[in-house]
Amino acid sequence: MVEAGAYASYEEHLKGRLTPGMLADFIALPTDPYRVEPAALRDLTVALTVVGGVVRRQR
Repeated sequence: MVEAGAYASYEEHLKGRLTPGMLADFIALPTDPYRVEPAALRDLTVALTVVGGVVRRQR
């Protein structure tokens, strides 16, 4: 259950889903991390950082 953390903190009305109007903290990678060798994971760069639903950094 992805929403468990939001539910546990009584913030399920604000967090826990990537839907319009909800806060969001996530990163976007240029490559699918499940398709690279484990040793190459540390070399992936972050293409986008979103905190609180606001883009904070974008390459």
